[in-house]
Amino acid sequence: MLSDDVTRYVALHRSLGLKFNNEDQILRCFVTYAEANDDQYMRTERIFAWCRSASSPTRARTFYAAIRRFCIFIHAEDPHHEIPPAGAFGRGRCPRPAPHLLGHHQLRDLMTAALKLGPKGSISPHTYHHLFGLLAATGMRISEALALKRGDFTDDGLIVRKGKFGKSRLLPIHSTTRQALNRYLALREDLNAGGSDLFVVTTGQAPRKSTVYQVFRRLAHHLRIRDLGSASGPRVHDLRHMFAVRSLEACAHDRCEVTAHMLALSTYLGHSELEHTYWYLEATPVLLRSIAEAGEQLFQGREA
Repeated sequence: MLSDDVTRYVALHRSLGLKFNNEDQILRCFVTYAEANDDQYMRTERIFAWCRSASSPTRARTFYAAIRRFCIFIHAEDPHHEIPPAGAFGRGRCPRPAPHLLGHHQLRDLMTAALKLGPKGSISPHTYHHLFGLLAATGMRISEALALKRGDFTDDGLIVRKGKFGKSRLLPIHSTTRQALNRYLALREDLNAGGSDLFVVTTGQAPRKSTVYQVFRRLAHHLRIRDLGSASGPRVHDLRHMFAVRSLEACAHDRCEVTAHMLALSTYLGHSELEHTYWYLEATPVLLRSIAEAGEQLFQGREA
């Protein structure tokens, strides 16, 4: 059955370190539709019909690309499966969202506002206060922070066991960050907030990622950092951007220093490729200006 083929396909990719959650969901929805129509093989006509029902052109393109990759995989085993043509739903890529860098006073206001969340007298307000602070202080991904266990807070730093692509790393932290986490753990003891996760809410477990997004947006709207109802504006992930850009701004404006700093920053952020870290230069005007000046000198035949 097609559903069994999807299970094998997803398992293969997860064995390579990929989470593959979105692709898994897309493919299972599609094969449920295909099997309801008694399909035993992947059919181009059926794929087109299902993708056309997507709520937007972008979603249709995403669905089609995921299904087509599965078709290539399964066609290699059995040529009865059809491979739909490439680019049938367009080849456009969603632009990478421009980072919205919070000022230090905006971050402070956001963390202060988090302490006023409910339920009053519970650990939850303190959890969001310290969670947002940790994200800004370390540049961790939200999924990494929520996956932290109490035992991952060590004398050497934070042990990130569930990084992207399944990679683990040790994250050294500043003394002020360590003090803040120690205060948070003391509050947990005072409020009898048990649980093995480092950050917990009233359930005794870490909050869901979607809930953290909602809380962040609500606070940002309340503080007028983000317009009410707007799809754009600061996001939780921008705290990671904020850390990376501020780190680069503090770097000496020397090409050798920047290169060494980039290597260290890439490792600290858990990037799989150094080029992903260099993207942050676009949001660091002071360094980008130095790079442009060096390029101009090279173009004019002078030593940069």
